[in-house]
Amino acid sequence: QLSAQQKMSEPPVSWFRGVYLPPPLHPLNQTLAKGGRWQAVGSTQEKRRSFLHGFCQKQGGRKKLQTHLGHLVSRIYVEDRHKVLYCEVPKAGCSNWKRVLMVLNGLAASARNISHHDVHYGKHLRRLDSYDLAGISTRLNTYTKAIFVREPMERLVSAFRDKFEHPNSYYHPVFGKAIIKKYRRDAEEEALKTGSGVRFKEFIQYLLDSHRPVGMDIHWEQVSKLCHPCLIGYDFIGKFETLEEDANYFLQLVGAPAELKFPKFKDRHSSDQRTSAEVVRQYLKELSKEERQMTYDFYYLDYLMFNYTSP
Repeated sequence: QLSAQQKMSEPPVSWFRGVYLPPPLHPLNQTLAKGGRWQAVGSTQEKRRSFLHGFCQKQGGRKKLQTHLGHLVSRIYVEDRHKVLYCEVPKAGCSNWKRVLMVLNGLAASARNISHHDVHYGKHLRRLDSYDLAGISTRLNTYTKAIFVREPMERLVSAFRDKFEHPNSYYHPVFGKAIIKKYRRDAEEEALKTGSGVRFKEFIQYLLDSHRPVGMDIHWEQVSKLCHPCLIGYDFIGKFETLEEDANYFLQLVGAPAELKFPKFKDRHSSDQRTSAEVVRQYLKELSKEERQMTYDFYYLDYLMFNYTSP
């Protein structure tokens, strides 16, 4: 409704303020997902959607949005052909989801042939915050919005293993050096110089420190802050624990080509054991009872929003 001049001059926060949240829960269009094989997945999906919506209503009631719109949608990727919005949650299948979006968008013939570098650094996919305000609003109101999440402790341990237990030219010098310097007594010169060899307990000390020596990172940021589930109103909530069936059901819903299936391969460090509940238990043994409780408290909202059982 705004004039072109107003759109140019008004910042997103003033344009979006006054919208009541959480948004209403719209029925999921299931006309393209035919066949009895999807019945159980569809039923689970409705329960997840209803649970999250109920949680958001209890938490916030009807309150007005005061968040900067650009920040709100900065992690959301756009696929215009099939009208899909996907909020990226690292360590919850996001690399393969980006591959699928590239195939849907006609940028690649097969998900298997897309390298990790192209997925994360190729800039082939547009984010929602790159559109103008009218473009953002139209897509939020008319596209199918999806989020895929993971049990928070599993996601955290998976991120630690990926970034700190393998050579990494960014996380070791930027995060590793700062973490070792602040949390390791009598650190050796080599460790201070390279930032390699961060221990899980040191990583958790950094995570829980209100005066972190380096900032937050999307790989261990809470989903509640990455994707703002109570503000966006996601139509589809997938879980890493049921990733393949959830993803392929979603592809049916949006009318993806019949031959496109969600990739099964592990994106990196394919020889490593996958981060499972048992692997997580071994890492959590390194922490004190208080540290374990504080880590759970850090991800408390994620546990509640997505109905995960407390560990």
